[in-house]
Amino acid sequence: MSILKRIQGDQTPTPGGTGKVPGGTTPPSSIPARRVGAPSMPTTQDTYQDLKVRVQNKLLSNLDSNMDVTRTAEVRRTIQELFEQILTEENIVLSRPEKARMYEQIAAEILGFGPLQPLLDDDSITEIMVNGAKNVYVERRGKIQRAPITFENNEHVMRIIERIVAPLGRRIDESSPYVDARLPDGSRVNAVIPPISLVGPVLTIRKFARNPITVDQLIQFGSITPEAIQLLDACVKARLNIVISGGTGSGKTTLLNVLSGFIPADERIITIENAAELQLRQEHVVTLESRPPNIEGRGEITIRQLVINSLRMRPDRIIVGEIRDEAALDMLQAMNTGHDGSMTTLHSNSPRDTLSRLETMVMMAGMDLPVRAIREQVSSAIDVVVHQERLRDGTRKVVNICEVSGMEGDVITMTDIYQFEQAGYENGKVIGRLRPTGLRPRFYEKIEAAGIHLPPSLWGLGEARRR
Repeated sequence: MSILKRIQGDQTPTPGGTGKVPGGTTPPSSIPARRVGAPSMPTTQDTYQDLKVRVQNKLLSNLDSNMDVTRTAEVRRTIQELFEQILTEENIVLSRPEKARMYEQIAAEILGFGPLQPLLDDDSITEIMVNGAKNVYVERRGKIQRAPITFENNEHVMRIIERIVAPLGRRIDESSPYVDARLPDGSRVNAVIPPISLVGPVLTIRKFARNPITVDQLIQFGSITPEAIQLLDACVKARLNIVISGGTGSGKTTLLNVLSGFIPADERIITIENAAELQLRQEHVVTLESRPPNIEGRGEITIRQLVINSLRMRPDRIIVGEIRDEAALDMLQAMNTGHDGSMTTLHSNSPRDTLSRLETMVMMAGMDLPVRAIREQVSSAIDVVVHQERLRDGTRKVVNICEVSGMEGDVITMTDIYQFEQAGYENGKVIGRLRPTGLRPRFYEKIEAAGIHLPPSLWGLGEARRR
């Protein structure tokens, strides 16, 4: 994409007919044309902003409009050279820190996502929340804090949102005022704009680690124990159907990504998501992504349609990023018709709620099935429910690993295999551990049939004897 095409979307006409200049600036004529020749940087933020706007406008006017912005290193060198040249020509003297700051801000406006770029580059930040132009928050280590950045105005936020969604062929406007999207690195993006947002454009970015989180890191973070990982590894390899449940931000997709790494490399995997986030390491992976309707209300491709189509694609495993609607029925059908070893996630407050939500979503399909028939489908299809929570200290932990063991009358029976036991709360940290309940699951027969033998201590049987 050329620089001209990239910044043309930043030219928003004002009521008076004067266009905004690319990069979130105002026309040079509206800024006092003064030279800054003082040996130090002016101290007021307004003066700095005016100066940045002038330099940025001149730099954009001098850049080759056909330059390919995908060649980042080359473009950054060109911007650096022009930046230094403009400062010299304008007799602008800045301190070294202010000079570096201004250059990075201008480069981010042209090549990146403006004020968001430093937050996106900060690996300690896991979530970015923009509530209008002047209120930006981030999540670090599970805790939300205010970020020391702002946008110029709501139009500036809108330009960044457009820059994110446009390459994906998605749109956001008054007729479609919210959108799901993703960044080039796979980070999940949701944007909501007026009229349904009353605080201006709202942008939420769930960042993905540059390097996917590994099993060892999950254990190191205390999210799960080595014994539980050993069990889940066996469940995946024995082709048990697994549902990962939990609240928003509890780490469901991260765990799904880790568990999918246990799938043997010689199997064909099809992933289905609203916005492609999963980062599977296997070679034979087909990634499908849903599509919203176009401006005429046509062309929508739903998760349910993709699940149905995936059955014709000779999958060994079907992985659905998240089940949230009537696609649950087709996912259960797939699990019950030879596509075992499938995995998905869904939102719920507890393992029992997970099954209730599945029932509700199946009813959304409008098939008018009896409740007992739905529950029989659920109990037959799902083998394991792994439930995660974000605890009050901000940590994300697996708190339940449950077996769906069958039906008793009209009720689906569940058995806790592992359960998180909280011992206390000290120095702002939850103290506890995920422990086996001492019960060996019925699905262990499937694990043994797959040639996998697990030690009795994995079920806590050895501990029981020692007691």
